[in-house]
Amino acid sequence: MSLIKEKILAFMREEAYKPMTAEELALIFDIDKKEWQKFYKILDDMEQDGQIIKTRKERYGIPERMNLVVGRLQGHSKGYGFVIPDKEGEPDIFIPAEGINGAMHNDRVIARITRAAIKDKRVEGEIIRILERANKRIVGRFEKSQNFGFVVPDDKRIYQDIFISKSNMGKAKDGQKVVVEVTKWPEKRRNPEGKIVEVLGNINTPGVDILSVIKKYNLPEEFPQEVEEYANAIPDEIPEAEIKKRRDLRDKRIVTIDGEDAKDLDDAVSIEKLPDGKYKLGVHIADVTYYVKERSPLDKEAFKRGTSVYLVDRVIPMLPKKLSNGLCSLNPKVDRLTLSCEMVIDENGKVVSHEIFESVIKTSERMTYTDVTKILRDKDPELMKRYDYLLEDFKLMEELCLILYKKRMQRGALDFDFEECKIILDEKGKPIEIKPYEREIANRIIEEFMLVCNETIAEHMYWVGVPFVYRIHEDPDEEKLQNFSEFIHNLGYILRVTREVHPKVLQDILEQVKGKDEEVVVSTLLLRSLKQARYSPECTGHFGLAAKYYCHFTSPIRRYPDLIIHRIIKEHLKGKIDQKREQKLKKLVEEASKQSSDMERVAQEAERETDDIKKVEYMMERIGEVYPGIISSVTSFGMFVELENTIEGLIHISNLTDDYYIYDDKHHCLIGERTKKRYRLGDKVVIKVVKADLETRTIDFVIADEYEEE
Repeated sequence: MSLIKEKILAFMREEAYKPMTAEELALIFDIDKKEWQKFYKILDDMEQDGQIIKTRKERYGIPERMNLVVGRLQGHSKGYGFVIPDKEGEPDIFIPAEGINGAMHNDRVIARITRAAIKDKRVEGEIIRILERANKRIVGRFEKSQNFGFVVPDDKRIYQDIFISKSNMGKAKDGQKVVVEVTKWPEKRRNPEGKIVEVLGNINTPGVDILSVIKKYNLPEEFPQEVEEYANAIPDEIPEAEIKKRRDLRDKRIVTIDGEDAKDLDDAVSIEKLPDGKYKLGVHIADVTYYVKERSPLDKEAFKRGTSVYLVDRVIPMLPKKLSNGLCSLNPKVDRLTLSCEMVIDENGKVVSHEIFESVIKTSERMTYTDVTKILRDKDPELMKRYDYLLEDFKLMEELCLILYKKRMQRGALDFDFEECKIILDEKGKPIEIKPYEREIANRIIEEFMLVCNETIAEHMYWVGVPFVYRIHEDPDEEKLQNFSEFIHNLGYILRVTREVHPKVLQDILEQVKGKDEEVVVSTLLLRSLKQARYSPECTGHFGLAAKYYCHFTSPIRRYPDLIIHRIIKEHLKGKIDQKREQKLKKLVEEASKQSSDMERVAQEAERETDDIKKVEYMMERIGEVYPGIISSVTSFGMFVELENTIEGLIHISNLTDDYYIYDDKHHCLIGERTKKRYRLGDKVVIKVVKADLETRTIDFVIADEYEEE
């Protein structure tokens, strides 16, 4: 099937090709008349997928030859949007409100280019066809009037309210959070219509906030019965015959090091110093594929989910608990099946040899980042006594970690030292503390060990030459880097932007700003200039890590790409990949790369949103309090200020009352017309909290001293 599609596309890309009818194409491809219906079905599928376009005159061609672009619409609360093309590297297309033509945020669409890019103006277009609707169900607040109502979507990128007739209201009350099913899609000047299918509850009822996010992103709340039954039928004991097939590492000192609250322990490590001074590092990863067979109900569900989602108050796992917290989790002092990668690493951090094999392990201890850090940094006497037999291993781990880190920095890897936040909730889900989460030495040990293992696996499999899922990070956009360069130039730093900028050049900038007032700002702006990492069947390298080969191998309990590459590695080790299997794997890794990249974005958005909700809730009880902060973003409508606890709020331009401020986008600052006072990205300010709105998920600040003067 895919072969004929490729042939059709190749034919249509030829310079001499003129759009043809289905019959003409069938004759050209010498299709037997009995097979015409099948051939027409292929053309229909390709059209539905946006690979080819059918004109009004029933002729087929490819979008790029017709001034058309296929992609996803990113909506905006003001009614306009952008089409993000399916084709990597193509510029986004601005769609003015009058060109949206009934499409909604995240719909897959075909856009016609109406204006090419000129000077500062980007490519403009209009939507001519909607290929796939994204928002069959929408979460929002119900507003009721006497004979009808509206649902105001939580997602502000869906800018139109959904009309609800009296007969479609169900039992929803005014102001409640609801799920609405769209029954009529929007048209040029008409709102979408829908019916309420679920009432989530009152906005202020505990738990409704997170439930709204789960429903909004269509995250699965539980596993289908078939999947649970399949998991529960898996025996708890490992058959002796399976253990005999593997390398037995149960007498080796192997530990897991994770956060206190982690339950899915999928990586364990071992270390020893060899007589010649080299290090032997073992990374032992849960062999999830032993339990999750290809095309089984477990595998299909894991593919669908793509990743575990870590919300602020719960985990939505990729695999049922019996596997994620039980059979596959490398819990202490029990036999577990693993896939191991043992590496011999010299004193410069170079992997001089490695071996990948199936194994069985029994971890000695379940260590936490906190305890290992207390041992290494604080020399905690109680912990040192308790884990005396592991002290030498921990020292070696620290030694090797610093060697690997130094090597990574020398080759130009970018190390963004942003503080993540830890949100602590009480038993009712109320935030009681929000604090920065520090990367201590123990976290860094595991980070470095996993990075070197992922690179080693990726390079090994690249040279084997079988289909594989790589983790790639493309080179940054030249225009975005140019803007970044202009901004840091004003701070006294020089970055020469060339077509192929090396990460080392950017790393030098990060080194120069370390410890200075502008460090957070420069790091944030640089991060915004980079592209997002994603999964791909092509090994094109990882810019941020300055790595030629990279993949995700170390978390198969919670990421589907790791699971599928474990399967491929094991098949390769057993010599099972013939030509037929290779063709099948090609398709599988393509599908897995796309699905996993998409689901990763969904998970990130949902995780960020639940964090934001709890941050707003936390600040609602701190109205009137004063905090120091740093300007993290400047826009035409005001500036965002980030506090030490990572919470961000907006100072609206209308709340800067001492002058009329003008936005200077080149220098990322607001300038007072009369006083010439400047508020720049990175400036320190003292703010007062004036508002926190759970519905809009916004926090408003004012400049504290100015507010006092008033």
